Amino acid sequence: MSNLLTDRSFWTRYWESKSDLAFQVPRDYLFHQQLEDIVRRENIQAAIELGGFPGYYTIFLKKYFGVESTLFDYFVHPEILHSVLDKNGLSEKDISIIESDLFEYEPEKQYDLVLSCGLIEHFEDTRDIIARHLRFLKPGGTLFITLPNFRSVNGWVQKTFDKENYLKHNINCMDPVLLEGILKDLNLEVRKAGYWGRYSVWLENKKEKSALVKAFIKTIWLAGKIATKIIPVESGSLSPYIVLEAKKK
Repeated sequence: MSNLLTDRSFWTRYWESKSDLAFQVPRDYLFHQQLEDIVRRENIQAAIELGGFPGYYTIFLKKYFGVESTLFDYFVHPEILHSVLDKNGLSEKDISIIESDLFEYEPEKQYDLVLSCGLIEHFEDTRDIIARHLRFLKPGGTLFITLPNFRSVNGWVQKTFDKENYLKHNINCMDPVLLEGILKDLNLEVRKAGYWGRYSVWLENKKEKSALVKAFIKTIWLAGKIATKIIPVESGSLSPYIVLEAKKK
């Protein structure tokens, strides 16, 4: 897989290390407002989630909006996927599943909505990975991409307490201005390219950390929450995510 900062063995270890993957995806799941707006405004009938295992957004779109949803990923763990679907009252028959390499797969159809959440930052060539999304997107379709903002306080937390995970990310791509320029260069109509969320910090391996580290992270989290209640703005220093929305001409 070209320009990839992770490999199949990484994702196998990553997903098998998780013990809380099977949960009911709630109606107010992360980015639910943006996705609901897109589905209703653009009359989305078919969507594909790239790099989406274990398929939470695929499930969200199917479960709450009846969208014909497809999960595409380089790695799909059958047992985990089954347990997540079952927890949400669905089965493998309710969604489409494509396990393949994004750099080798030739799309058999195009979709009204192509989304990825936490995918593009794992690649070195940002323009290339975004361009590969467009092969799945119908003319007039909507592209929706989210990625973490590790240039924020949360990035410092990652670099300090989980450097291995931090290094799996392309920090240079976490720039809304850069990303908007790429979208425009790809001849897309940009609807949104900016920071999202006032503040948050997290650690992938929090359970493995000492009580002292956990207490420190909680203190940072509380301090940021208080600060952003006083000054409720989204910013490069504090916002945990970057959100992109664009339309294919």
